[in-house]
Amino acid sequence: MSIMKRRASGILLHITSLPSKFGVGDLGPSAYEFVDFLDRAGQSFWQVLPLAPTDSYRGNSPYSSLSAFAGNPLLISPELLVNDGLLEAKEVDSRRRLKGASDGRILGEGARHKRSNSQRRSMSSADDTCDYEGAYRLKNELFDTAFRRFKGDASLRGEFDRFVEKNTSWLDDYALFVVIKRLNEGKEWTEWNEALKERDASALKAIQAEHADLVERERFLQFVFYRQWGALKRYCNEKGIRLIGDIPIYVSFDSADAWSNGGIFKLGEDKKPLFVSGVPPDYFSRTGQLWGNPVYNWDVLRERRFDWWVERMRHNLELFDIVRIDHFRGLIAYWEVEAHEKTAVNGRWVPVPYDDFFSVLKESFPGLPFIAEDLGVITDDVRDAMCRYDIPGMRVLLFAFGEDNPKHPYLPHNYIPSCVVYTGTHDNNTVRGWFERESDAEERKRFFDYIGRRVGPEEAPEEMMRLLMMSVADTVIVPMQDVLGLGEEARMNKPATGDGNWLWRLGAGALSKKVEERLFGMTRVYGRAEAGGEEGS
Repeated sequence: MSIMKRRASGILLHITSLPSKFGVGDLGPSAYEFVDFLDRAGQSFWQVLPLAPTDSYRGNSPYSSLSAFAGNPLLISPELLVNDGLLEAKEVDSRRRLKGASDGRILGEGARHKRSNSQRRSMSSADDTCDYEGAYRLKNELFDTAFRRFKGDASLRGEFDRFVEKNTSWLDDYALFVVIKRLNEGKEWTEWNEALKERDASALKAIQAEHADLVERERFLQFVFYRQWGALKRYCNEKGIRLIGDIPIYVSFDSADAWSNGGIFKLGEDKKPLFVSGVPPDYFSRTGQLWGNPVYNWDVLRERRFDWWVERMRHNLELFDIVRIDHFRGLIAYWEVEAHEKTAVNGRWVPVPYDDFFSVLKESFPGLPFIAEDLGVITDDVRDAMCRYDIPGMRVLLFAFGEDNPKHPYLPHNYIPSCVVYTGTHDNNTVRGWFERESDAEERKRFFDYIGRRVGPEEAPEEMMRLLMMSVADTVIVPMQDVLGLGEEARMNKPATGDGNWLWRLGAGALSKKVEERLFGMTRVYGRAEAGGEEGS
């Protein structure tokens, strides 16, 4: 039976939201402790956000990156590098602790776990937020030390060489892109000198020779990232936990992908986008949304049998067991806006040869282990494609009470088995935040009528979880913030805002035995605890 075709549940928590000593969550001990928590709580899935490199210039967003293939070095665990002999424990332990650093523990029964429910739900201290700038600074120092030690130790060289050979299709261009961008003080690649912008072979070879150490360091960091991620994925799978990843449909223009694969995008002679992505005006925005990513040249992709997309999917399905495709409807038809426009109003819908595309994907990935992000206004052609290729869509419970409509597709009694249901996503407020800050009296009344009683903000998250768990939907995913009943201060992202996003982290000791038992109990009662949960029963 497909892992998406049985009753199961899981948690949405990004890696950066784990506790650690180093300013942001990473792939170290807390990640393994979280897997143990999921197992004891009877969960079958761990959903994360994109693992791509982030930077402060792009607001540390995992959805805006300089590579669709590279992993984020910021997620590398220095503690695991000690195990590999690339760092010494004293080098890691002697570093100044950053704002938001903790001992990394999220489990146990110590005093920190004995907060009242109200205290736990209102956590908003510095201990529970990311310090990206401090983490970049501290980890880069440690990575320099680890890289020097790696060059003098042959024990990992064979494994490194195999990694480079396997990933050469993207790794070489990525490493060069990062180094050239650094040498050009971060300028967009179209502002580099003509030879580098045009990828002149002799110019690239010269960079490779003159800055060989910098290029090798970037390859090394990717090797370490994927080595640590692979170990964590194996641990998850051994525990019966399946990983759900996330693919943004578009890539950033200022990325290794656009620089090295310009032919698959609609670019002009100056290499800049002719058209950019977005969505048309709707109820929420009179001018639509202008995202600004370069759009794909699907005619060229079809001639190449969609090779770049096949490689991208293969790469991600090695990282994850299931992949959520963000803005799935853009694979059926997409909104295209001329690059000079200031809003998305004057765009047009452009069809995608999606039957050809999904037929090719199915040849390589027979089960098409995807989740379609199909939120918003979805047309019949999108629904038909999802049905034809058996790709489940999403339902978000927070959206269900905005109108008096018993037939609303996001109300649990209208769910179908083949869908993935959420209380909310990384782009929404938490349930408690919605209840306290966003919902009006009418929305709360509809919610009360639906559950058959009035509740306060502290009870709303558990009531919404219960509605999902008892539904016919095969797969339930709940953000960790809603499991803990946290308020608006724990929101992960507020779209169309530049600051204050991607900061929330689990407080040390937040996953108490009480939380574990409550989650396992609800999961078991509604028949979703087949995998794991033995210790929590």
